[in-house]
Amino acid sequence: MTPAAGGPRRFPMYLRVIVGVSVGVIFGVLFEQTPWLFGLKNSDLGPLGMLVIRALKALATPLILFAILDSFLKTSVSAASGLRLIFVCVVNVTVAMCIGLTVLNTLDPGASWAGRLELLGEAVGAGSAAAAPAATLSPLKNLAGFIPESVVDPFSKNLVISVVLVAVLLGAALRHVRESARGKEEQRSLFAAMATVERFVEGGFAVTTTMVLWVAEAMPFAVALIIADVVGKAGIGVFSVLWTFLTAILAGLLLQSLVYYPVLGWLVGGYSPARFARAALDPVVTGLSCNSSLATMPVTLRALERLGVRQKSARLSACVGTNFNNDGVMLYEAMATLFLCQALGYTLSVSQQITVVLASIMAGVGIAGIPEAGLIVLPLVLAAAGIPEAAIAVVVPLIVPVDWIIARVRSGVNVLADMVVAMVLDRFEPADPELVGAVAPEQS
Repeated sequence: MTPAAGGPRRFPMYLRVIVGVSVGVIFGVLFEQTPWLFGLKNSDLGPLGMLVIRALKALATPLILFAILDSFLKTSVSAASGLRLIFVCVVNVTVAMCIGLTVLNTLDPGASWAGRLELLGEAVGAGSAAAAPAATLSPLKNLAGFIPESVVDPFSKNLVISVVLVAVLLGAALRHVRESARGKEEQRSLFAAMATVERFVEGGFAVTTTMVLWVAEAMPFAVALIIADVVGKAGIGVFSVLWTFLTAILAGLLLQSLVYYPVLGWLVGGYSPARFARAALDPVVTGLSCNSSLATMPVTLRALERLGVRQKSARLSACVGTNFNNDGVMLYEAMATLFLCQALGYTLSVSQQITVVLASIMAGVGIAGIPEAGLIVLPLVLAAAGIPEAAIAVVVPLIVPVDWIIARVRSGVNVLADMVVAMVLDRFEPADPELVGAVAPEQS
């Protein structure tokens, strides 16, 4: 966050988060699972840190609602803008899948695990497989799941796409009623009422954003607690066994985020890689720390404001299109599935790899914006590749000890996807002075 004009320069958020990570690693390595203060153990710290993440998630959904409503009342989201959003998202995920397939098919890293699954299971202390009782790869079932049974459901369950659908429908209705009443003498009272509603939405957006930014200030402390818990349980030695998987997945994610996105933002969006990197630092580190691009959304919007991206484009990408920008999750699902297939000795044909890609995309779009969701739906994508349930029960727990690292990188990639899509969309939006302005009130 930038300091207020004329005020003292604050310690940047990303540096505070890095300090939190360092403290957490030190505590995890030094104390592991032994009590270190009045019986308190590292395993007791993780749940405390997750309270901050829970608060951010709880506030993120009403923030999405107010942001979309405010956009509808202040700007016009055309069909052309929506089509451009979908087109850019499709291009991004296509590139991501090409990167993942190229890395896995060229290097064949999963072969290093062939014949060693039982030994690996003992080394990492694999437990039970992750479950996905509510997930599905069926497009029709996913679509049905997006339609809420009540207006309260999307907010109580953090169903991002459902919140977006409710917000778009409500925003379109508010805009229609306001424009229908404009200039009509007999509907003067209705137009005045709509003006009151518009002020309420504007105020609600400002207040909700401020609340989220206040909670985000506790992120470095939450990170320290969570990392101490994770490192204390898994230890650092686990990386000597799982480094092949970790390196392969991170290679794909980093190529997408550190090579493709800056090039796209530069050649199409018109933002230099250096400028993009400076603006993305806070939201990416926040995403890495809280493991949720949804919880990072207010920081992402603030970064886009500093870049000069207009409100309309920023909100269309980060709020409306956030579930379509899950490139990190989609790329992870495809790469992890191919890696584990290689480890099991399965040779996937081109058509089978395409099936894995489509399943990964469905998982990425249909997934809720929650931490560890990518791991939860992985068994479904593995099943789509034809891997038996017994094999899935063996391989999925193997990657759990390092998934906490990959999950945070996935979130960072998703944050960058939100940003670069907004930058590209803004490049093709017609100039409109009314769209220029602060996305949220500047925090002092």
